[in-house]
Amino acid sequence: MDIDGSEIIRALPDHNVLFVSNHQTYFADVVSMFHVFNAALSGREDNIKNVGYLWQPKLNMYYVAAKETMNSGLLPKIFAYVGAITVERTWRAQGEDVDRAVNPDDTKNIGIALKDGWVVTFPQGTTKPFKPIRKGTAHIIKQYKPIVVPVVIDGFRRSFDKKGLRIKKRNILQSMVIKEPLVIDYENDSIEAIVEQLEYAIEQHASFLKVIPIEDLEEMEALNKKRKWEY
Repeated sequence: MDIDGSEIIRALPDHNVLFVSNHQTYFADVVSMFHVFNAALSGREDNIKNVGYLWQPKLNMYYVAAKETMNSGLLPKIFAYVGAITVERTWRAQGEDVDRAVNPDDTKNIGIALKDGWVVTFPQGTTKPFKPIRKGTAHIIKQYKPIVVPVVIDGFRRSFDKKGLRIKKRNILQSMVIKEPLVIDYENDSIEAIVEQLEYAIEQHASFLKVIPIEDLEEMEALNKKRKWEY
């Protein structure tokens, strides 16, 4: 894996840090972050070789995941016990579009986790690229005022299946870039301004569409053809 930004991880405080990232698989993304973050904290410079860092991992590390996904099988349920903050999607349920209010307990639980340690969230709420950033992430940022660290990953979608549990194609380079914390005016920045800042930070703003790797374009085109055929 090609890693950049280990020094940023080592400079962060022990709690109230929110990592925001683009999303490519259900589980491989966050498992990789767990390895990269712990390797960085143990002094590794942009590598995860020699996994001795796992003997003393950072335990106050959490990640936000859809409750529906984490209840979808035995292995996801096991993952759910290892630091998952499960939330109800407000826009999607069981493959159908829905429109429901945010569960205040979900937001409260994320706040509790931030108070205790680090939280990883995928603000698009889906593994599909270039989907809108959910405003709920911006509301959490304004309410709890965490240090917000963007992470940009690549190669996971081509390497693994959608769940990130099975290797789909070998010899694909995965990459992870940890960026400097965002500069946010928690009191005065609007929700819309924070959303746009997140879009650029995790490189999911529409302006990045013109630089999508050819492999991603081909995969998106194949998916669209499949959907048309199904209809």
